[in-house]
Amino acid sequence: MNHKLKIWPKYYAEVSKRNKNFEIRKNDRNFKEGDTVTLQEFDPEKNQHTGNELSFKIDYVLPLADFFCNDNPYVVFGMSEI
Repeated sequence: MNHKLKIWPKYYAEVSKRNKNFEIRKNDRNFKEGDTVTLQEFDPEKNQHTGNELSFKIDYVLPLADFFCNDNPYVVFGMSEI
């Protein structure tokens, strides 16, 4: 499955430089290892997409509920270039 996600410019810049290879997201899309994510740069000040985007494969999904012992709906997923 391919997930299209908005990402703010300061985080997009780090991903594009390959300094950031993970995302912390609400797991409202049931992220799974092997899925792909397309990160679409979104400028919140202009409330619009910039047109920049990058795609990655999800390598690992870590539910944050495992650490907080509750029903935390967030996950951290590691990603690599396709």
